[in-house]
Amino acid sequence: MTAKSMVLTIAHRLAILAYIVFALFPLFWLLKVSLTPNDLLYSEGVRMWPSRVSFDHFRFVVAHSDFPIFFRNSLIVAGSTAIVVTILASLSGYALSRFAFRAKYWIVALMLLTQMFPLVMLVAPIFKMLSPLGLTNSLTGLVIVYSAFNVPFATFLMQSFFDGIPKDLEEAAKIDGATQFTAFRQIILPLTLPGIAATIGFVFTAAWSELLFALMLISGNDAATFPVGLLSFVSKFSVDFGQMMAAGVLALIPACVFFFLIQRYLVQGLTAGAVKG
Repeated sequence: MTAKSMVLTIAHRLAILAYIVFALFPLFWLLKVSLTPNDLLYSEGVRMWPSRVSFDHFRFVVAHSDFPIFFRNSLIVAGSTAIVVTILASLSGYALSRFAFRAKYWIVALMLLTQMFPLVMLVAPIFKMLSPLGLTNSLTGLVIVYSAFNVPFATFLMQSFFDGIPKDLEEAAKIDGATQFTAFRQIILPLTLPGIAATIGFVFTAAWSELLFALMLISGNDAATFPVGLLSFVSKFSVDFGQMMAAGVLALIPACVFFFLIQRYLVQGLTAGAVKG
């Protein structure tokens, strides 16, 4: 290795390290503030780690606030949305990938068009549609709205995975007597597990962290999700940063566990097609 290539390698690795530190520092600061007692939050000033650590913020959030309700609601909404969107996107993505029909390109164009509107301008029409149905202060209403906005992108994502699977596999299955649906269920779907995992991960995180519609469509704590619940730690004259950060740390746990469980399929999806032959 020449001196020039060694310098470039070191610089490249230092750049990657700097990016990792930059990306993870907010999470570190989130944990640091959540473990800092109230009497040290302002008295010690800005320092990398408090002189004394306390779990009082976590105990208060879990035992003396409505955060468990917000946490449960977010799990229900995000999990239900991920399941509904993945099923619909798998079916529609397979149809767009395998079948040719007259209105196909118009449907694709319409799905793309739905992604171009700012969400803010859609709040009022959606509220007006859901209000007569009694879905404005309901977890079901949130699942419907989140599903409607995530299905188009998830469909294109699943279509790209279906496009990468040879049609010869389905034709061979049909020769053996399998129907189109049987070939889809028993042969194609197992091969698209990385795509399904990527779709579920994307939709779950999008529904888990969504604030605008949850804030506009939900009016009480009984149906509030985690992003809306964080606003309860903000009062008129003060902000309880310790409790808010503790709630934020707890809210990260499901997403981290979820991605840990599906990371094997995500890696397969990222490396799919990288090796030819």
